[in-house]
Amino acid sequence: MTDALTAADHTRALITQARHVNGLSPSLHLTPHVNIRQLLSQHAKTSSSAPYLIFLDRDGTREKLSYAEFNARVHQVANMLHDDLGVRRGDRVATIAHNHSDTVLIYFACWVIGACVAPQNVTEDDRRIAFILRNSEAKVVLVRSEYMERAVRIVRGAESEGLGAPNIQTIVQVGGEPVEDYPHFQTLVKNLPYTYLGDGAPVKSNDDAVYVNPRVPTLEDEALLVYTSGTTGAPKGVVLTQYNLLVDAHGIASAQCITGNQRMMCVLPIHHVNGIVVTLVTPLLVGGSVVLNRAFSASMFWRTVIAEHVNIVSVVPTLLQFLLEQAREQQASGLPLFGEGIHRRGLTHFRYFICGAGTLSVALARDFEDTFGIPILHGYGLSETTCYSCFLPIDIPWNEHQAWLQDYGYPSIGVPISVNEMGIFDEAGQPVDEGGRGEICVRGHNVMREYFKRPDANAETFKFGWFRTGDEGFFKRDRLGRTYFFITGRLKELINRGGVKFSPFEIEEVMLEIPGVRVALAVAFTNDYYGEEVGAYVVLNEGVALTEADILHHCRSRLTFEKSPKVVVFGTDVPVTTTGKYQRLKLQDLFADYRTTQFKK
Repeated sequence: MTDALTAADHTRALITQARHVNGLSPSLHLTPHVNIRQLLSQHAKTSSSAPYLIFLDRDGTREKLSYAEFNARVHQVANMLHDDLGVRRGDRVATIAHNHSDTVLIYFACWVIGACVAPQNVTEDDRRIAFILRNSEAKVVLVRSEYMERAVRIVRGAESEGLGAPNIQTIVQVGGEPVEDYPHFQTLVKNLPYTYLGDGAPVKSNDDAVYVNPRVPTLEDEALLVYTSGTTGAPKGVVLTQYNLLVDAHGIASAQCITGNQRMMCVLPIHHVNGIVVTLVTPLLVGGSVVLNRAFSASMFWRTVIAEHVNIVSVVPTLLQFLLEQAREQQASGLPLFGEGIHRRGLTHFRYFICGAGTLSVALARDFEDTFGIPILHGYGLSETTCYSCFLPIDIPWNEHQAWLQDYGYPSIGVPISVNEMGIFDEAGQPVDEGGRGEICVRGHNVMREYFKRPDANAETFKFGWFRTGDEGFFKRDRLGRTYFFITGRLKELINRGGVKFSPFEIEEVMLEIPGVRVALAVAFTNDYYGEEVGAYVVLNEGVALTEADILHHCRSRLTFEKSPKVVVFGTDVPVTTTGKYQRLKLQDLFADYRTTQFKK
């Protein structure tokens, strides 16, 4: 046996250990379903007329699909993927799209077949999307018409420019007028049989016994391949199975008493696990409904909540800040808190906000709850743990709830959900006592299968037999002995802007392209609107005269606005460790004056 094989086996054993919860093997499923298709079909039969998906477009268009209608359309799309595009169980299908009912249909159709979805973030730059498309080994990409020209450039572009994805066999246009050179989604999806008759079809043998085709998807089939930045700047593919999605949804629903008579609203992008797991899969699991918004709108938010009778909304702290600013502007103009013609009594059905995926400050949590009187169920999780791993409990008195958000210097991220365990460990992998700081680690059934094609990252991340989040935190126990966790910062030097993490190295590479720049560091600084914003600390070569505008212009020509620095600070000294590593966190105070600034394009 080679050393490489031994190392791979050792890592695999550690990953398996990290996917246990309270000693229960991940092969002993906590959900009763065979696969996502079976769950969907069950609801389509037992709750056929109940609404599953309500989609609200920017132009005011409202589309409503019952469970039966949604199930039928999902199977029509599954037929198209299988028969027209040759997608089979185990294949990967990429999307370049935004929040839309068609996007949801594509996701579920892939899961019906047993294919894996690799959703792309359209705010990323072209070269990064090209890398992800290549790395994912996707064979098909479905692209909304708004992004077709860009997608063709990315897929068919030159390797010398960092573009190109030769593994993509077919580009399919979704929406818009058909283009002659590319298959058109709406044209292909015809009124085919509702029941998908491809690889997943049961086959009847001569002796009348029903034989289930071994190619029928199982809970262990890959469902999502989502990419998250690492400290090296290279995106890492997170492999999530159908079971990951369902079991995390089970943990979320159980922790928050979410039931089938409740309606959740999605205002977050569904290329991310938060939008997918919290507000698509969780309602499906319990037989509830989801109101999918094309995009978040502070001015329309409360009207939509009332009109659609929404009970729960999942947000990031940035959106809470926007709602708070909107309310203050309205009150300054003499309008009611929630907007003209909107009264609090119209919101009696609204339960709470789920909030995570970004940096929630004590001040924002306090101001928001004091202003609106609506609870924030602060939580925490990562793509690698499918989505959420913990929440503030819903069964504690209001004064205790507020104390956990306000009294410890950091808002608590709550207690672990039932499908995972959490702990705080030191650098040697030993547990840290209550109040001591260390790395937040998670193990449970919602932990990913692995990083795709990254044995190095897998070995490092799972070396304790837990998933190491790279985030620093501590815990406190309440009077009942429950463990409440807190996050204090990141061990990995990622910039977490509005819940989207950027690697500083990628940004620095762009700044170092500028002649005369000797050192360029991307620094995360605290910002009331996005939790963190991107700052740049630049040291110039002697005699070079560059301005802040020069740096910003170059960055915005090469990076998306979200990823580009918003402020440049020039200096001469760079803090380094004894081993010569830059200490970016020591530069954060240089950007303190910009905490309350909202940077706009």
